[in-house]
Amino acid sequence: MDRYDVLVIGGGPGGYVAAIRAAQLGLKTACVERWIGKDGKPALGGTCLNVGCIPSKALLESSEQYHRARHGFAAHGITVGEVGIDPAAMVARKDGIVRQFTGGIGGLFKKNGVTWLKGSGRLVGTGKVEVTDADGAVQPVSAEHIIIATGSRPTPLPMAPLDGVRIVDSAGALDFTDVPARLGIIGAGVIGLELGSVWARLGSSVTLLEAMPEFLPPADRAIAALAHKELTAQGLQIRLGARVTAAKVADEAVSVDFEDAKGAQQAAFDRLIVAVGRQPVTDGLGLDAVDIEPDERGFIPVDARFRTSAAGVYAIGDVVRGPMLAHRASEDGIAVAEGIAGQHCHVDYGTIPWIIYTWPEIAWVGRTEQALKAEGVPYTVGTFPFQANGRARAMEAAQGQVKLLAHAETDRVLGVHLIGPHASELIAEAVVAMEFCASAEDIARIVHAHPTLSEALHEAALAAHRRAIHI
Repeated sequence: MDRYDVLVIGGGPGGYVAAIRAAQLGLKTACVERWIGKDGKPALGGTCLNVGCIPSKALLESSEQYHRARHGFAAHGITVGEVGIDPAAMVARKDGIVRQFTGGIGGLFKKNGVTWLKGSGRLVGTGKVEVTDADGAVQPVSAEHIIIATGSRPTPLPMAPLDGVRIVDSAGALDFTDVPARLGIIGAGVIGLELGSVWARLGSSVTLLEAMPEFLPPADRAIAALAHKELTAQGLQIRLGARVTAAKVADEAVSVDFEDAKGAQQAAFDRLIVAVGRQPVTDGLGLDAVDIEPDERGFIPVDARFRTSAAGVYAIGDVVRGPMLAHRASEDGIAVAEGIAGQHCHVDYGTIPWIIYTWPEIAWVGRTEQALKAEGVPYTVGTFPFQANGRARAMEAAQGQVKLLAHAETDRVLGVHLIGPHASELIAEAVVAMEFCASAEDIARIVHAHPTLSEALHEAALAAHRRAIHI
């Protein structure tokens, strides 16, 4: 029986990062991963690299380029001939990027001395795991420390069963080789909005059916309102308070029954995407063999050092409490490995950025205004529109604004919320500022290069003290 210091079950952004960091710290490490790629070969990277973060952003970029060529070049004085699309080529490009990155993790494993055990891992006792490969062969291994990093899967809807062709989940939506004329999406959260943006830009009539009565509940209300306005102006039909009751395929179309404020409704689509969130993957792990009991939502309870109730067993990423985000899982992975090695182990969940890769992009970190009101925290608000930002205007991308929230008494930055061009990159400065307990005054005193998009954050910080210059 092979024995390791650390055995990681799951090779996604939490698991593979944990494995690499553990190996860097001198621990004999192996990582169990069962994913099979589109080419039929084992692949590392989990959902994020194979059917999530990376492939979706590849398609978002392709669709954005097409949309810009059709609708954005003229404003710059650029004329082009007829612009066409080849969805199959876009998907092939996406698949190529995925192969590069998943293969790159294999190279990182070799570089750092991590052993990749191809198959599914199951706990069978204290420090013991059985790894079953694709052919059913079982390999027993043991480890002093076992990290569960099995991630999450799309949440199914019993009333809208997947058939893999007309009704698909988020993974299936990345492989359309033609543009559906009528696309329905159940769920108007991060995944639904991003996928809706891809196919709307390419020509689909997109309708999102969201059961919640409020648009983007986790986001700041002002930013969510601007996002709703911008996205509906682009053609996305967002129907709030729409609870789907049934979906069935008939005559090469999907019929969807739902209820909203007007009563029973029905809609027909050529394709339907189910994007109502994700749930932790803990089945088949043998948790009962080590007396680990998931909570009522299926998450594995852990302490501040990611330790479960079983000695020597840890859990990170989407299978434990906290935001289901790839970058959060990676930080969990680094923290748990360093904790096992006797180092400091901490992740500040209060400064994890959230991003929605629509156009304009939406990003935030920290508290929302509605949360501060509910908690009775005194605060000041500073906002600045990208319409008044020189770089944004030069880019023909002046939609949106920056909103900064600071404590009214200490001036400490409590939250930053953006909708605008490259918000995914701009939010990093806010994260750094909050990690170092910066005040609005600190950001206001920092010299920001001109002309840049980052000046909008600078002006929002000034605005928190009624000192904005350009509005």
